[in-house]
Amino acid sequence: MEKPFSPACERNREPILAVLRDWFADRRQVLEIGSGTGQHAVHFARALPGLRWQTSDVAENLPGIRLWLKEAALANVPAPIVYDVNGPTPAGDYDAVFSANTLHIMGWKEVERMFAALPRLTKRGALLVVYGPFNYEGQYTSQSNAQFDEALHSANPKRGIRDFEEVDALANTAGFVLKDDRAMPANNRCIVWKRG
Repeated sequence: MEKPFSPACERNREPILAVLRDWFADRRQVLEIGSGTGQHAVHFARALPGLRWQTSDVAENLPGIRLWLKEAALANVPAPIVYDVNGPTPAGDYDAVFSANTLHIMGWKEVERMFAALPRLTKRGALLVVYGPFNYEGQYTSQSNAQFDEALHSANPKRGIRDFEEVDALANTAGFVLKDDRAMPANNRCIVWKRG
């Protein structure tokens, strides 16, 4: 099997890392939900060696993640774990959770399940950082996001760019309060919540 590669990960990793440097400086245990190829995990764990970066994804994506982790051979990145939001929540006591480009790929019910699981995965004071495109007050932030949303819907009607207000409400219900909402390149956002 060839190592999977995402050009988007390569493009957005530095802007995301800048946000993580600000918010994860005092963190120790991070769970990444939806690690995809594993590229982000390798880049962020190498740049932030004080963090133990736990990758997770659905079972079929784990072989690709393992290839990235094996090549990087980082002491602070353990083997990936299976985490499908439709299945059981893995045991966890994380002080941070990170997820990039996942909410628009999941169906809304899955987004709800992911947020509902956060209190079982995290300790008090934990941070949640989510990267990706968002709508605000039901409006697209750019023409390219409108086109991207249309492409998502045609590939799978359950997919789509999420409304920030609806996601923020899910975070609040899970006990997380908004701390930062940062504009990123290519009409994306990096949003930070903190558990009370």
